[in-house]
Amino acid sequence: MHKQSIASLAQGLRQGDFSSEELTRHFLDRIHRYNGALNCFITVTEEVALADAREADRRLRAGEAHALTGIPLAHKDIFCTDGVRTSCASRMLDNFIAPYDATVIQSFKAAGAVMLGKANMDEFAMGSSNETSYYGPVGNPWDTARVPGGSSGGSAAAVAARLAPAATGTDTGGSIRQPAALCGLTGLKPTYGRVSRYGMIAFASSLDQGGPLALTAQDAALLMNVMAGFDEKDSTSIDQPVPDYCAALDQPLDGLRIGVPREFFGDGLDAAVGELVQAAIGQYQRMGAAIVEISLPNTRYSAPTYYVVAPAECSSNLSRFDGVRYGYRCEDPVDLMDLYKRSRGEGFGAEVKRRIMIGTYALSAGYYDAYYLKAQKLRQLISDDFKKAFVEVDVIMGPTTPTTAFAAGDKLNDPIQMYLSDIYTIAVNLAGLPAISIPCGFSAGLPVGLQIIGGYFKEAQLLHIAHRYQQETDWHARVPEAFET
Repeated sequence: MHKQSIASLAQGLRQGDFSSEELTRHFLDRIHRYNGALNCFITVTEEVALADAREADRRLRAGEAHALTGIPLAHKDIFCTDGVRTSCASRMLDNFIAPYDATVIQSFKAAGAVMLGKANMDEFAMGSSNETSYYGPVGNPWDTARVPGGSSGGSAAAVAARLAPAATGTDTGGSIRQPAALCGLTGLKPTYGRVSRYGMIAFASSLDQGGPLALTAQDAALLMNVMAGFDEKDSTSIDQPVPDYCAALDQPLDGLRIGVPREFFGDGLDAAVGELVQAAIGQYQRMGAAIVEISLPNTRYSAPTYYVVAPAECSSNLSRFDGVRYGYRCEDPVDLMDLYKRSRGEGFGAEVKRRIMIGTYALSAGYYDAYYLKAQKLRQLISDDFKKAFVEVDVIMGPTTPTTAFAAGDKLNDPIQMYLSDIYTIAVNLAGLPAISIPCGFSAGLPVGLQIIGGYFKEAQLLHIAHRYQQETDWHARVPEAFET
């Protein structure tokens, strides 16, 4: 059962081939068997999962089922879950039991999905390798000595190893797409405001966006049918009609115009990765698409722009964790200042502290204009590049990451090299656009991802384009050898 897509599992549940409880126990058994090697779950909610599954079986028998009723899922431990620890992979929130559900979690509960547990991640979603977690690093199922990508690395590893049929993630600068690429999955970052951020612990409020990690584009479409929508509890949510993301998956690609930015194929891109991405673009051409070379000249500024904007917002958001109201509190503080300093010093990890300090500096008097204001101006130029490109083309294609998964520890002490792992994904978040990463081949046994970027609220188009490619290839169906049985 663990090799089947959500679409196939849902059909099996409706036909009575197996029950949700049987399916859930199957995945719980796999988690108990393999999680020790991967460390992709922080919390396994076995009792909750079995209760959810029994309720799903009741709904299935009564004919009250949604497309996802009875399907087990993993949730990134950044989404608040009522009565269950929500840690954000930080010592700061190690003892935090959320008193409510995030809107995304509520939506999946309403659809009858089953929660297997909370997936590991980079601390407060800050990282590109899932090595900054308070609970330890996550291994890549294709090679456990390598990283799965971050910050949604636990979610990606769980799905790639078939410990869950799909998972939720969040994407601030590539944190769904990058682990999807390194683990051989389909990962969608929706348009900013398309998925509610209510109950999703904030890192950078103008960049964060929730989305799905799944085996196929069709599965991601099924998940988006539940996740997407306006939420009045989220001030950044956009009141825009939600299409049926599955409706147009099988439409032909004739007339599709694909833009290929010359900036995405220059220095820094691994040659084998570039060849596989170009081969995937060639496959689209054979399927009826037209290829147009384009330029996104200001994307070269995306990394420095992002690493001013994101830390500035992180500095503001994480100021609420002070040891007073909830979360980690140091022992025996001598006064209020000691409480603040030691609670934050002991509760936050090194990468989180680094970004808080960078952000605080960028926002400080005398430096705001030189750094933060200039970064916001560059952000607009990057966004304008995309707007101009989408006059000529329908979508933009290129690599998701510059290399395949790198060895654990390789970049942990070199923040600049770590940050450049997201060089092709960051610009999309700065512009607020949707983008998807899909598997397009293997280099030395490790997955390579193709990134497809679309216009605002064009998630359905991206899913359609990805689905058509997956009908012609089988990269998405490959299973890491160590986790096949």
